[in-house]
Amino acid sequence: MSIFLETERLALRRFTEADEDDLVELDGDPEVMRFINGGEPTPREEVRSRILPVVFDFYERFDGFGYWAADERSTGRFLGWFHFRPAKNGPDGEIELGYRLRRPAWGRGYATEGSRALVHKGFTELGVERVVAETMAVNLGSRRVMEKSGLILTRTFHRDGLEAVDGFERGVVEYALTRAEWAASARPPGGG
Repeated sequence: MSIFLETERLALRRFTEADEDDLVELDGDPEVMRFINGGEPTPREEVRSRILPVVFDFYERFDGFGYWAADERSTGRFLGWFHFRPAKNGPDGEIELGYRLRRPAWGRGYATEGSRALVHKGFTELGVERVVAETMAVNLGSRRVMEKSGLILTRTFHRDGLEAVDGFERGVVEYALTRAEWAASARPPGGG
């Protein structure tokens, strides 16, 4: 197992083909998918033929960036994933943070712990200049994670294709944090 990052309770590692069942289960939960596509499960064939190849391609193209399976350190149980990847159409040094966790992991501080650790690693080891994250404006749980991770609300905007999500009319919110803002906050990694 190729561990990328460890926190007090999490081990972030590279995905393997053996993670297919866990991804199908994660994306099969309507509540997990609620703010992504309105609650529709991702078919196994899509996980196998589209999602996993994209994940593996990041490992080939980007050193230190991509998608990371999140396992609970004490049990080895798959909790979900984080991504820390170059932002689409963003400038060099801008990295997008994201996460998707199984419902039993919600409300336990795992998303904040993993996000803080990734932000810390990005600014201290990977040369990141700015971290951005997005969620639906109505996704209050994810917004709290971004705020607890030190990110600051920068804008609200609308994106086509989200009409199936309840509350889509309120738009998408973007949070961000620059290296200078992070350094000024002196936020330690990990923790809930």
